[in-house]
Amino acid sequence: MSGTHSPEAVKKLLENMQSDLRALSLECKKKFPPVKEAAESGIIKVKTIAARNTEILAALKENSSEVVQPFLMGCGTKEPKITQLCLAAIQRLMSHEVVSETAAGNIINMLWQLMENSLEELKLLQTVLVLLTTNTVVHDEALSKAIVLCFRLHFTKDNITNNTAAATVRQVVTVVFERMVAEDERHRDIVEQPVLVQGNSNRRCVSTLKPCAKDAYMLFQDLCQLVNADAPYWLVGMTEMTRTFGLELLESVLNDFPQVFLQHQEFSFLLKERVCPLVIKLFSPNIKFRQGSSSSSSPAPVEKPYFPICMRLLRVVSVLIKQFYSLLVTECEIFLSLLVKFLDADKPQWLRAVAVESIHRLCVQPQLLRSFCQSYDMKQHSTKVFRDIVNALGSFIQSLFLVPPTGNPATTNQAGNNNAGGSVSAPANSGMLGIGGGVTLLPAFEYRGTWIPILTITVQGSAKATYLEMLDKVEPPTIPEGYAMSVAFHCLLDLVRGITSMIEGELGEAETECQTTTEAASSPTQSSEQQESQSASDQMDKEIVSRAVWEEMVNACWCGLLAALSLLLDASTDEAATENILKAELTMAALCGRLGLVTSRDAFITAICKGSLPPHYALTVLNTTTAATLSNKSYSIQGQSVMMISPSSESHQQVVAVGQPLAVQPQGTVMLTSKNIQCMRTLLNLAHCHGAVLGTSWQLVLATLQHLVWILGLKPSSGGTLKPGRAVEGPSTVLTTAVMTDLPVISNILSRLFESSQYLDDVSLHHLINALCSLSLEAMDMAYGNNKEPSLFAVAKLLETGLVNMHRIEILWRPLTGHLLEVCQHPNSRMREWGAEALTSLIKAGLTFSHDPPLSQNQRLQLLLLNPLKEMSGINHPDIRLKQLECVLQILQSQGDSLGPGWPLVLGVMGAIRNDQGESLIRTAFQCLQLVVTDFLPTMPCTCLQIVVDVAGSFGLHNQELNISLTSIGLLWNISDYFFQRGETIEKELNKEEAAQQKQAEEKGVVLNRPFHPAPPFDCLWLCLYAKLGELCVDPRPAVRKSAGQTLFSTIGAHGTLLQHSTWHTVVWKVLFHLLDRVRESSTTADKEKIESGGGNILIHHSRDTAEKQWAETWVLTLAGVARIFNTRRYLLQPLGDFSRAWDVLLDHIQSAALSKNSEVSLAALKSFQEILQIVSPVRDSDKPETPPAVNVPVPVLLGSISGPGLSRPFVRTDSIGERLGRYNNSEPPVVTDELEDLNLWWAAWNTWYRIGSESTKPPITFDKLTFIPSQPFLTALIQIFPALYQHIKSGFNMDDLQKLGVILHSAVSVPISSDASPFILPSYTEAVLTSLQEAVLTALDVLQKAICVGPENMQIMYPAIFDQLLAFVEFSCKPPQYGQLETKHIANAKYNQAEWVALNYVPFAERSLEVVVDLYQKTACHKAVVNEKVLQNIIKTLRVPLSLKYSCPSESTWKLAVSSLLKVLSIGLPVARQHASSGKFDSMWPELANTFEDFLFTKSIPPDNLSIQEFQRNESIDVEVVQLISTEILPYANFIPKEFVGQIMTMLNKGSIHSQSSSFTEAEIDIRLREEFSKMCFETLLQFSFSNKVTTPQEGYISRMALSVLLKRSQDVLHRYIEDERLSGKCPLPRQQVTEIIFVLKAVSTLIDSLKKTQPENVDGNTWAQVIALYPTLVECITCSSAEVCSALKEALVPFKDFMQPPASKVQNGES
Repeated sequence: MSGTHSPEAVKKLLENMQSDLRALSLECKKKFPPVKEAAESGIIKVKTIAARNTEILAALKENSSEVVQPFLMGCGTKEPKITQLCLAAIQRLMSHEVVSETAAGNIINMLWQLMENSLEELKLLQTVLVLLTTNTVVHDEALSKAIVLCFRLHFTKDNITNNTAAATVRQVVTVVFERMVAEDERHRDIVEQPVLVQGNSNRRCVSTLKPCAKDAYMLFQDLCQLVNADAPYWLVGMTEMTRTFGLELLESVLNDFPQVFLQHQEFSFLLKERVCPLVIKLFSPNIKFRQGSSSSSSPAPVEKPYFPICMRLLRVVSVLIKQFYSLLVTECEIFLSLLVKFLDADKPQWLRAVAVESIHRLCVQPQLLRSFCQSYDMKQHSTKVFRDIVNALGSFIQSLFLVPPTGNPATTNQAGNNNAGGSVSAPANSGMLGIGGGVTLLPAFEYRGTWIPILTITVQGSAKATYLEMLDKVEPPTIPEGYAMSVAFHCLLDLVRGITSMIEGELGEAETECQTTTEAASSPTQSSEQQESQSASDQMDKEIVSRAVWEEMVNACWCGLLAALSLLLDASTDEAATENILKAELTMAALCGRLGLVTSRDAFITAICKGSLPPHYALTVLNTTTAATLSNKSYSIQGQSVMMISPSSESHQQVVAVGQPLAVQPQGTVMLTSKNIQCMRTLLNLAHCHGAVLGTSWQLVLATLQHLVWILGLKPSSGGTLKPGRAVEGPSTVLTTAVMTDLPVISNILSRLFESSQYLDDVSLHHLINALCSLSLEAMDMAYGNNKEPSLFAVAKLLETGLVNMHRIEILWRPLTGHLLEVCQHPNSRMREWGAEALTSLIKAGLTFSHDPPLSQNQRLQLLLLNPLKEMSGINHPDIRLKQLECVLQILQSQGDSLGPGWPLVLGVMGAIRNDQGESLIRTAFQCLQLVVTDFLPTMPCTCLQIVVDVAGSFGLHNQELNISLTSIGLLWNISDYFFQRGETIEKELNKEEAAQQKQAEEKGVVLNRPFHPAPPFDCLWLCLYAKLGELCVDPRPAVRKSAGQTLFSTIGAHGTLLQHSTWHTVVWKVLFHLLDRVRESSTTADKEKIESGGGNILIHHSRDTAEKQWAETWVLTLAGVARIFNTRRYLLQPLGDFSRAWDVLLDHIQSAALSKNSEVSLAALKSFQEILQIVSPVRDSDKPETPPAVNVPVPVLLGSISGPGLSRPFVRTDSIGERLGRYNNSEPPVVTDELEDLNLWWAAWNTWYRIGSESTKPPITFDKLTFIPSQPFLTALIQIFPALYQHIKSGFNMDDLQKLGVILHSAVSVPISSDASPFILPSYTEAVLTSLQEAVLTALDVLQKAICVGPENMQIMYPAIFDQLLAFVEFSCKPPQYGQLETKHIANAKYNQAEWVALNYVPFAERSLEVVVDLYQKTACHKAVVNEKVLQNIIKTLRVPLSLKYSCPSESTWKLAVSSLLKVLSIGLPVARQHASSGKFDSMWPELANTFEDFLFTKSIPPDNLSIQEFQRNESIDVEVVQLISTEILPYANFIPKEFVGQIMTMLNKGSIHSQSSSFTEAEIDIRLREEFSKMCFETLLQFSFSNKVTTPQEGYISRMALSVLLKRSQDVLHRYIEDERLSGKCPLPRQQVTEIIFVLKAVSTLIDSLKKTQPENVDGNTWAQVIALYPTLVECITCSSAEVCSALKEALVPFKDFMQPPASKVQNGES
């Protein structure tokens, strides 16, 4: 402006004005004189003003109406030339702003007239423009007039005027609004109270507005009126108006001056109340119109959409949405919904095209989209506008692909997706260079035969529209093919780009802000902290709100986007388009990942994955995961049906690779196209750049890569990288050169992808590992049940990931190795081989990696790394275990010295090899162990020595290879040597470790738990070694048992002195007795089946040919070893507290061994028994070991020199007892174990002996071939132990014990022997020899008897018991003992080769026993006990058996010995019995004796037929001896003897005197065989006692009388019987026997009468005579007998009766009258 104010400019203006006026006056001089005059006076006026005023311009303006007047008049002439001149002058004045308001009004009126006259139309427009633009003096009515003027000119016929006027109108409208903006600017600083506008409908109420604003308001209001075809309020004088122009003006105002509407309520009111309803009203034809619907069907014809208006409306809508969205939320919702509707397939093509262009405009404004989302989608009851837009685009794209159905047009309305109208299908020639020819050159989309070219329409990110700009077109344009598709495609891309960049930018800001606030929050001052925390919480709220918006945006759009993009991806034939689509999918996936929206993220990734694989490729992970949401082909979004189109297979893509699908059953081959490879690269890119947000979708990504790798034939190589390798089976993979060059790149990217895992955060890394693991699990499932090549992708990549993340291996080690361990267990050998390869590589790499801190300082990590090696031990596949052991061997060789705390794990691996795992494995493991024992014992922590012992022991137990077992026992011996040599150092280290552990345990409050606690740790080590050897001592293989047993007892023997004294307690109980228990158990349950041969050609001796016999050897060895230790280490064991308990247990073992059913074991047990009994054979003082001092404190007794400090024990290898004892020489005097305890030990031994005896000799209940019966040597040894044992217990040996002993002796003697052993043990039957067992039994009794003899009085009560025992043995002579139910055969009948049992010949034994009895009785007859216990009666009772059997005795010598013994015993015993007659102690003996005599003299046994006469006579003389004994020892003392007994004797003698003949002899021998000597003797004795005249006592007389009456009665009986029999038999002679008897009786009667007569009469009782006489009648009756012999005897008997025949005497008799 300064240009027009400068003096020069002013001067020029004045000059110009004057010249203009002059020119005017010249022109008008002729025709228009008033004008001329006016002009001239004007000149003067100008000059005057210039002269008078300094401010010339202001003065001019003041007087402007006058100054302008001449020119106005000039215009009034309507003369073109003059008018032009005037207008130019007026314009000049205007441009210098020297026109006042009045002048301006005048000017406008003048212009109006010109316009009405259609003069100088262009110049008019120009003048108006200058007037309005140069100053602001025109207002209100003048202004409206000026504007109307322009409008009127616009509607002239002249084209040029028309267009110029249009431009002017636009400019004027702009000017009006610019003025208002300027006015606002001027008033901005003055704050005034805004007057609230009520929402009144009075349009005129603009009183609150300032002048310029008021003009603008009126103008805008009228524009609306005009477009709506209503009369204007302000623009008076308008004649016509077009809607298109009106809409353009509205649009430009709205677009250029949004602030006016936003800042002024009046304007925003207009916007809401006028503009929006107007737009909606104008849209209605477009909304209602359906293409293809015939007009007849609707009642009123539908107005057709009109392109120019429709297009302009869309432009207005775009502006409204863009600028006034915040004001018009509800209205915008309607507009947006309309836009979406316009995309429908039943709308005209051009309408759809402009609608897409409009939407594109929105899509490039992410902030706007964000607002939609916040205002609509996030509100509860609102339309989901944003979602609808995206979905509409998707549906739109789909509809373009769907070829319109031919046929009935009425079907078209049913679904929005059915494209009806708009030629979409490609004409055959458009751009296609022959489909058959393969590749199309034009970039295009092609889907199911629909071909759509891709046009380049805009630069990325700008929405430059084509059809929205066609303001000059009246008819709808034809839309080129592919245009709508291309715009829609760009919409999608821009939408994705906009949203993602916006959200990611905000996310980044939020993150950095978050960091700064958290950093600031840690600042020290209190107040600022509060502030900061405040702002931090605000920040948080803000972020929560933002995040909600972000998530809603993504959630609203992802389904639609994905549907559309997937379809486009499938249809794309252009690499660049494909790249764009993939990029969009990738950015969306990454964004969803960042926002944690798993479903959507997975869906996008799935789409990329599907694109990478051949069509219809069966990949479960893509169909099962989130794809489930998409795979149902169509899902409805707010009523809109969006269809997921499945990929079409016939895409025209270059095939670049043919390969095998990765499936359980391969179905032929699959093809990869270049697009697949492109997708694969995108996938790699995604994983590489966005690995951190992939989370669980790593699974999708990796599964897809795995399949691609498989199809491309990449195979894992060392370290897990993949290299191109040939497929092993099936038609070989075919790769084009294109892809061949790509392969190394792909393989490289793959490796880089996993290398970059080292930059992932821990959580993402875990997701990656989990995904690889589950992928690997699938590969494992697939490889089950077939041995085809498995997919090793996952395993290889796990290895690779592990190797690159070694620096933080701890966080992924467990899941990684845990899974690889599962792979190692897979049945497919290739699979598990790789699993093991990966696992061992990782372990070795982990151990060699230089960790920080180093492994030596990080024991936990070292153990963690070694742990999987140990876990591999749980796998049974030999190939895996071999790998494991090879790994161990390598670790030992490379890091053996630095293993430290890892030793237990490494040793554990060796120890875990099991028996059934094959020789090679066991050998390899054993190799490792040998390496350890030879090289590493000194370097490993002492605490591991125990594990070494365990492992070595476990190899001993392996039964695959006997040599390994035996070698490992050798290793154990070497280990024990090492312990012995380095004892002190080991002990120190162990004690230190122990103390540390103890402390730890106390802190934790737990009890320290280790084996063999509380022994000191070094001793525990020994105990473990012993325990291991102990286990080997019960190995199933005899060789191992033997070797282990020898080693164990040697070790205890050689190194046992190193143990603390108290540890011996454990040795005894936990090692030795435990071993004995197990051996005993195994031996008793061992199999008795015969073993054919020992494998190969080894022959087995018959004494070892069953498992039982082999175990017997072990038992013998073990028991002997333990007994020996008890013997040699007695001085150590006795001071232990519970020696007596140990003694009991040992005795128990001896007992069970002795009772075992194996003669070898039982005999050996007794030997051990003897050995431990000799322990305490009295030692001479010189060799008595000094026992260690009894220390009262419970400190272990030290075996060192006691004077020393105590803990140092001399580690001298001492084997001689002398040296060992030498160590005690400076100790205190020995403590003597008290006698009492010793006695207890002996009694324990006695009890054991008794149990062995009673059990082993107790006969079994049933018998069969296998019944075990103890052998003679065993029984002999058993009984031989007794005498020695007895010496120690005799002081307390009582009757009970004697009873027990007796039972055993009795049973032992009763045991039979088997017939195959009999030749060795039995003497020939004829020799009277005792077996050694019988000797031993008698010796035992002898020892007892001698002891009783010299013992105290109280022992003598044992005599009777000894007698009982011996007498029992005596009975064996006639009745051999029964051994249970066993049938024994007589030796003569036994066959040697049958397992039968043969009874011994007991006669010599019984006879010897009888001799001992007689001997003993002779010594002890008068003992009180012997008298009281009726020993004599028992002897007699016992002898009665052989005596009564007589000839039936097994041996003749027996009864003869019995008779002589009886006579000897009676000769001693009867006097004793008479002596004690009064006490009644012998009362019961007499009947027994009588019966014995009776049974012997009148035996029922028949003498053998072959008995010679001499023999018979000798035997008779024995009978006579017995009768003599009766007559000398018994009858003379009859008065001391019970009457009944005497009566019995009498009867017996009587019987002998009559009935003494044997009935078995022939007639010829009768005279000899009648035992006449014997009868005579009996008779004589009878008579001698009947009529002895020395009647000294009434008793004797009684005996005589009794004897006679017995005799007579007997005779009477015989005669009666004879008479009866004679009478009955008639002519038959009676038996010889009876005849002999009667003859004898008759002889006896005659003898008797003779004797009676010789006797003095006073000695004969009257009764006797009476009896004699009474015989007479009987005798007479016999006369009739027919036998001559009887008759002659009868004659002799009858003759003496003559003496009785006398006359009857008077009745006075015996002094009676």
